[in-house]
Amino acid sequence: MFIRAYLRASTDEQDASRAKDQLKAFAAERGMTVAAWYVENESGAKLSRPELFRLLHDAHPGDILLVEQVDRLSRLTAADWERLKAELTARRVRVVALDLPTSWMMATNSADEFTGRMFEAINGMLLDMLAAVARKDYDDRRRRQAQGQAKAKADGRYKGRPEDTERNAGIASLLSEGRSWSFIQDMTGCSRATVAKVAKRMASA
Repeated sequence: MFIRAYLRASTDEQDASRAKDQLKAFAAERGMTVAAWYVENESGAKLSRPELFRLLHDAHPGDILLVEQVDRLSRLTAADWERLKAELTARRVRVVALDLPTSWMMATNSADEFTGRMFEAINGMLLDMLAAVARKDYDDRRRRQAQGQAKAKADGRYKGRPEDTERNAGIASLLSEGRSWSFIQDMTGCSRATVAKVAKRMASA
């Protein structure tokens, strides 16, 4: 049985590896170790996440996908959550989340077949519930943010985030030299979306 830990944060400013010690401790308490780590800074509201799908590609039947919280795995729409669940089922990967105690049974082979199937059914139902709650939380925060921005604009207070022209000029220079986007991210500390924006601007210039 392999434990594959998935760590995610939404932005480059957040530390995706923050929960690493907690996941290590969880595995150690059960006499297990984390065999592989998959870390990325991507929104949980989108299905297209390179490290998550690298994990699924690497996984073997019976492997565990370990996360700190269900919302690290999914803030997806209902349709995208169903697609991800189908992928997990097809690959026979078991999800274990620290905030979902019923899933902890998945990290052991000690249960008999009946108990295992019962916990799997209960776990699946609660996973669906927590994934729905995570999506609602995401939608609520986005709505409140939009309302706040709209009010600030109406009051003449909202101007958006000022552009870092010096950094973007550096990104443009590196793109002109043919540097890869990953190299530019490492050199400038910017997000992939920022590199894409500068590249698009250059293409249309």
